[in-house]
Amino acid sequence: MGGLIPLTDASRRPVRTPLCTAFIILANALVFLLELTRGDAFVMQWAAIPSQISSGHHLITILTAMFMHGSWSHIIGNMIFLWAFGPEIEDAMGRGRYLAFYLIGGLVAMLAQVAASPHSTVPNLGASGAIAAVMGAFLVTYPRDRIKVLLFIFIFVKVTFIPAALLIIVWFLTQLVHAGEVAQVQTGGVAYLAHVGGFVFGAITARWFEAPNAAAQEAN
Repeated sequence: MGGLIPLTDASRRPVRTPLCTAFIILANALVFLLELTRGDAFVMQWAAIPSQISSGHHLITILTAMFMHGSWSHIIGNMIFLWAFGPEIEDAMGRGRYLAFYLIGGLVAMLAQVAASPHSTVPNLGASGAIAAVMGAFLVTYPRDRIKVLLFIFIFVKVTFIPAALLIIVWFLTQLVHAGEVAQVQTGGVAYLAHVGGFVFGAITARWFEAPNAAAQEAN
């Protein structure tokens, strides 16, 4: 078995401190602590359940669900990906635009999952869709950057560098394959369609959210 963990963009460093990305990570951590202390009742109250959303109820959960996670591995994995790709996109967009982009991307991702399974009663939660939007934006904005990753194969661990375009495209194709498998068997599980929806939104709209001087900064 093997895998990789993205660590950071090795090709550039943000000009500004990524305060917004740090704030989002902190918000996710605080909500996860609430989940641990308040239990299943809290999760069921604030997670997005497609059947409720499609019937026009508990619409606020489309927003709240993107700050919730199902396990320690779920939140840790998501926050690692956000910290690997978020700071550079925050720098390119500016904090206000980036926060709006992140939240809208998460909403679009959650709605994509609801649209795919409108009658499902399985709770949907997680920041994955919003982070997928960030990755879609990264692919469009910095495709030639190299990402520092921790690569592990069985017991062998190595730090290496992978082109951002290659890493993100392979990740996206994996989501497409899994989304097709989940759709065929019609079961719950990872919200792959939310990942796809968030990614497509991010790739299409990234340039619209960029700060006016972002092109000049990129050229430098």
